[in-house]
Amino acid sequence: MRYRMRVAAAAASGLALLAGCGLTSGSPMVDDVQPGTVGQGEPLKGADITVTSKEFTEQLILGAMMGIAFKAAGADVLDRTGIQGSIGAREAIKSGDADAMYEYTGTAWITYLGNSEPITDPQKQWQAVHDADLKNGITWLPPAQLNNTYALAMNDANFKKYGTKTLSEVAELAKSDPKAVTLCVESEFANRADGLHGMEKAYGMSIPASNVTQMDTGIIYTQVKKGTCTFGEVFTTDGRIRSMNLHVMEDDRHFFPNYNAAPSINSKSLAKYPKMAEVIEPITKKLDNTVAQELNAKVDVDGQDPHDVAKDWLVKEGFIKE
Repeated sequence: MRYRMRVAAAAASGLALLAGCGLTSGSPMVDDVQPGTVGQGEPLKGADITVTSKEFTEQLILGAMMGIAFKAAGADVLDRTGIQGSIGAREAIKSGDADAMYEYTGTAWITYLGNSEPITDPQKQWQAVHDADLKNGITWLPPAQLNNTYALAMNDANFKKYGTKTLSEVAELAKSDPKAVTLCVESEFANRADGLHGMEKAYGMSIPASNVTQMDTGIIYTQVKKGTCTFGEVFTTDGRIRSMNLHVMEDDRHFFPNYNAAPSINSKSLAKYPKMAEVIEPITKKLDNTVAQELNAKVDVDGQDPHDVAKDWLVKEGFIKE
């Protein structure tokens, strides 16, 4: 399921949470952490900050990073991470029920702000979201390189056999050897204008329906690894890419939207505690797809706790001390 794009389902979940107790739950962060390269002098001492996130692995890790960093900087942090659906977490920031979270630029631009055409340049995409969301009382801090978007990937054996590295090369392969290009995709990706159909149009591909198999997200990775499908739809920061040694095709025509992670903060909260920006900025700068794949794999492949994974990484990078 495409968690960023399930607008109707997310809206229903979000409204249910807002009406119920979803945004009143949470627990204080009790991590015994000290400033490292961030939070020196405890610039957030005396601040009461609530962090939130959506419920999937990467979001839980990013939410924990943010909360632990604020804690090391002296804040009292309430952990309300793990809200089901995009809309619930978004509304928590917008209303002030929560102060800060990591959000994705593409999600905001398309899902929340209602635009149909993504902006190709990631910095311009972020700037457009930043400018548009100010009227909603939300301030976006500078984005990470981490870009959790769509991609096609293949296993090592097929990579050695066909040698494709870009989607343009996949398109050429589809023309020269149509039987070679078989796809495993989600049903949503198969039917979205900004999914399979849009990709085919952008790259001049023509893939027969008989070469496309629709299945659940988790199954796609295992089937691509087995070679059941030559290519599978993946998300670029998924930890299984590394653990299964899959090769991601470059979107060389920049068709897929940018989903760069960036701190999204309630504007009144940022005005009250402006040092939040200073504390989180170095951490955001360090986040890229390689880091995300590594950390996501620790949870989804190795079974570690997202909060522990986040804290261990912050310590390893010297951002905080235990």
